[in-house]
Amino acid sequence: AVAGVAQLVWLAYDAARAGISLRLRVPRLTPGVRRMLALMLPGVFGAGVQQLNLLVSTVVASFRDGAVSTLYYADRISQLPLAVIGIAVGVALLPLLSRQLKAGDGAGAAESQNRAVEFTLLLTLPAAVALLAVPAPIVAVLFEHGRFGAEESRATAAALAAFAAGLPAYVLVKVLLPSFYAREDIATPVRVAVVALAVNAVLAVVLGRSWGATGIAIAASAAAWMNAAGLALVLRRRAHFVMDVRLRARLPRMAGAALLMGAVLLAGERALAAAFAGPVWLQAPALAALVVGGVAVFAGLALVLGAARMADVRAALRKG
Repeated sequence: AVAGVAQLVWLAYDAARAGISLRLRVPRLTPGVRRMLALMLPGVFGAGVQQLNLLVSTVVASFRDGAVSTLYYADRISQLPLAVIGIAVGVALLPLLSRQLKAGDGAGAAESQNRAVEFTLLLTLPAAVALLAVPAPIVAVLFEHGRFGAEESRATAAALAAFAAGLPAYVLVKVLLPSFYAREDIATPVRVAVVALAVNAVLAVVLGRSWGATGIAIAASAAAWMNAAGLALVLRRRAHFVMDVRLRARLPRMAGAALLMGAVLLAGERALAAAFAGPVWLQAPALAALVVGGVAVFAGLALVLGAARMADVRAALRKG
């Protein structure tokens, strides 16, 4: 609650500095407001499909002992890169695409979409690989205290790895949706989201029977990939988003750098096994060393392999 109030105060302060007055007014149903509501209400469903999938997963998990808590803790960790990367880029991309499309700058909109996908995957792929490679020490350091024992830690780590497999898809959905919203197409994302939601429900029941919370997390990731693939396919068919030469060239290099980083993290986890088996005051520095080392390794490999250039990263950060 305090953080929410602080965020509001900060926003109001910056708005005042920009000459924007924030005042409460009685809303009027003008034609513009009606149009906004007509677009917004179905759009809430399309944009919130991840939360709906999580709700479905939670309902299915409630029939298994401890599965709800396992999914909750695993989801909290996987949400961090999604919030920092996917949501932030998606929010920044929508007004940019809207301006470009309104001005008839289709080429500029395509360039913006490609660079947004490139930048988000550059950050998301290593995060996903890291969570897949070393989920156990992350969960142990953060949660393995008190009643949260080794068994709960192992179950949560397995679910975290399953969620991590879908992390790039979750982020891609957030980055692809603005391309529809900027064109005032709300119906298509909703239709794709309904299919993904149905797939998640079916897979969660089927996989949850055999693999428990991990199976339910796998179902959520599979649904996320179906959602992302469906959106991308529609955009491609309409020629609204086609990967350009630069993105096609850099994507496999990003994946290669992320996989090599994952191998280094696995080796690092083995080398630090004694520390991770010790008390938390040894585990925490060991995890920090893994994180810093992984970031350094991926950054170096990305530059060497040509997955990124420092000038491009600086330009993307300035635009953000």
